Amino acid sequence: MNILVQKFGGTSVESYEKMIKVSEIIKEYKEKGYDLVVVVSAMGRKGAPYATDTLIQLCKEINEEPSLRELDLIMSCGEIISGTLLVNTLKNIGIDSVLLTGAQAGIITDGKYGDSTVIDISPIRIHDELSSGKVVIVTGFQGITKKGEVTTLGRGGSDTSAVIIGKGIKAKTVEIYTDVDGIMTADPKIEPNAKIIKNINYDEVFQMAEKGAKVIHPRAVEIAKNSNIVLKIKNTLNPKEGTNICSYTLTDIDSYRVNEKKLMTAIAHKNDIIQVMIKNCKEDIFTDILNEMKKNGISIDMINFFVKEKAFTIDSNKLKILKNILDSYKLEYNLIENCSKVTLIGSRITGIPGVMVKIVRALSKKDIKILQTSDSHMTISCLINEKDLKYAVNALHEEFNLFEE
Repeated sequence: MNILVQKFGGTSVESYEKMIKVSEIIKEYKEKGYDLVVVVSAMGRKGAPYATDTLIQLCKEINEEPSLRELDLIMSCGEIISGTLLVNTLKNIGIDSVLLTGAQAGIITDGKYGDSTVIDISPIRIHDELSSGKVVIVTGFQGITKKGEVTTLGRGGSDTSAVIIGKGIKAKTVEIYTDVDGIMTADPKIEPNAKIIKNINYDEVFQMAEKGAKVIHPRAVEIAKNSNIVLKIKNTLNPKEGTNICSYTLTDIDSYRVNEKKLMTAIAHKNDIIQVMIKNCKEDIFTDILNEMKKNGISIDMINFFVKEKAFTIDSNKLKILKNILDSYKLEYNLIENCSKVTLIGSRITGIPGVMVKIVRALSKKDIKILQTSDSHMTISCLINEKDLKYAVNALHEEFNLFEE
């Protein structure tokens, strides 16, 4: 079998007209001899009648804190609706197809409502349907526990479904169709000179997703890397373009190192961040604070710990909880709200001197104050005021020549 997994996001299946376009793509690959498994998201985004957020709101209008079990059940309906419509659209153009829920496709989860992890897949039914010549449509974002409970996989879960299925049926490639032409060097809404990245490695994409770029779920990237599955990001309305996500060889990396113009791959950003500076806090008390934060689901980032000061960042939606914790210990602290984190990503920066100098130079030219920094072997992040975000992205994009092919 020449098996290919394709995943179509919410904007790709949001209307009958879009469904026809999706059907044409499926038909083209079917005529090329591929056995196709197609994973679908719910129709449209927030505000659309069958979008996931709309289904959630139906419950919250009755109960602000709805039952998590029943919430997963209603959320799973969105993909069933879009999958049913796609099957019938395909049948209208003569393509035999069948819809399987996550449970029917053999996706087994750990049972955490709203954010389950896939622990196993038994794709027997998928193989049976493929053997009969059908295109198999699978509802994304969902699975079933060993006890028969329906659970969902969290935001971006349809990406995870597609890659998990690809792993289970030993597909070499998973295509992710969305409403953009591929992964860009920066957010095109902020950087007008952003370019499509034709080839990028798993680790860089993982970092982009972790640092705020809405490209593909990091969990899906991790599974693809471990299974050596090539991911392709494509635009449903322009499927000829796109980005390939795969492994770089050492030779590839070495060839990039000699060209400083290609030192960085992309810029990601994340808004709604708050900087926290705690002063004169003893280590044992700070350990207790960290434990309290963990219990309350507060994740910290950009961590810089000094003898007399502890600096880190949190998402703004956790501010009220954090203040209650810090005030209970009667600590002295400062907060800077309305911050953004801008991150430069490149797997070629390890061992290259002068990268931070270029960043500081680019931002200082625009009078942008750096509040805090953090780095890893392939990322450098700067915390800035949110009002400076566009200027920072523009300056860094130009400084590192990301607009060039």
